Amino acid sequence: MAKKPEDSERPGRIKQLRMIAGIIKQANPKGMPIVYASALGTLVLFVVIGLVTGWWYLFVLGVMLALTVGLVVFGQLAQRAQYSMLHGQTGAAAAILQSMRGNWEVTPAVAVTRDQDIVHRVVGYPGIVLVSEGPGNRVQRMLVAEKKRVQRVALDVPVYDVQSGDGEGQIPLAKLQRHLMKLPRNLKKPAVYEINNRLKALPQTMPMPKGPLPRGAKMPRPKMR
Repeated sequence: MAKKPEDSERPGRIKQLRMIAGIIKQANPKGMPIVYASALGTLVLFVVIGLVTGWWYLFVLGVMLALTVGLVVFGQLAQRAQYSMLHGQTGAAAAILQSMRGNWEVTPAVAVTRDQDIVHRVVGYPGIVLVSEGPGNRVQRMLVAEKKRVQRVALDVPVYDVQSGDGEGQIPLAKLQRHLMKLPRNLKKPAVYEINNRLKALPQTMPMPKGPLPRGAKMPRPKMR
């Protein structure tokens, strides 16, 4: 069977890890030494316990746990590096939202102003979540207007509004995913797709911002087996 063109262009697992390691090193020069130290420290701890107790199987267990700890720390540092790279960029919240795991339908930039204030729409188990980027005094009116617009086609669906940013009352990028995950589950899976399809029919009347939304913001995740 011939390989698809997109499969041949997709980087392999080792190459992905190297790319992420480079990003971590760029964001935090001490990042990779921390990964190595956490893995090595776990391994040394189990080796010492194995030598003292005579339980030799702890050596093998130590190797597996060392790899696990290293990958967990690696993933956390990769996520922090992603937030650091996106901070201050137009469309950063959309990139964070699109990297969420689970049944979330994200539509970036459903409302945009020439000042690059943006509202993104997310449909998930909580209902409809409108996430803004920009100063609070400006985006609040956008959120109210967009909330009225979506309620025309989703009357009985809960609509939440969230301001992302570093201002007072706003949710920082690093806490945005967690904030949405804490919202109550009001819908079932079929309703999520049905409501999202209805919302797609809404016209986008706002002008696009002056600068482009960040592309390729989602980082590949190392998978543990």
